[in-house]
Amino acid sequence: MSGAGESLVVPGELLGTAEEFVPGHGTYEDRGKIYAALLGHRKVDPSDRAVRVDAIHPIPVVHDDDLIYGRVDEVKSAMAIVTIVAAATSQRTVPGQPEGTIHISKAKEGYTEALADEFAPGDLVVARVLQSHPSIKLTTSASDLGVVTARCQSCHALLARGDKDELRCPRCGNREHRKVATAYGRIPATGREAHAGGD
Repeated sequence: MSGAGESLVVPGELLGTAEEFVPGHGTYEDRGKIYAALLGHRKVDPSDRAVRVDAIHPIPVVHDDDLIYGRVDEVKSAMAIVTIVAAATSQRTVPGQPEGTIHISKAKEGYTEALADEFAPGDLVVARVLQSHPSIKLTTSASDLGVVTARCQSCHALLARGDKDELRCPRCGNREHRKVATAYGRIPATGREAHAGGD
């Protein structure tokens, strides 16, 4: 196989030989022959003759500066523990649903007296990744980041947005405070299952 063009390939398809190419991402070498490991497009870098396969539907991976949707699982005094459910840009589920943390200093601009006033278990948040390795650290300090859906801590109905960061329950009238994102109430499709419950 020759040429530096690209074509659609399936897993196991022969891409070339180790004499022709250097095996790149999405490929594997077996007995001097290079095969596709993914469904995607075959691409060759002419500078180093590396052949790779760019997946048609790549598995979402969390990187620094990414926006993610996450479910708040636990709120401690200094940090909130968040299960990452999807990448915000693609709204595709992140495999393994890794955990990230929001430190109290990264919850919002300015001083945060108590994280329990900003988040509650079960909240769905949109956050930015500050660090992806070795552990995932998140921030919701910008105005467009924070809680996008929340449930009443008394009756579990979905809370409606009130003034500023106040939320109100249309069922029981309870009022609660959160670090609310500008897009509060616009729940992404990927977050619906994570935020499911009776209402």
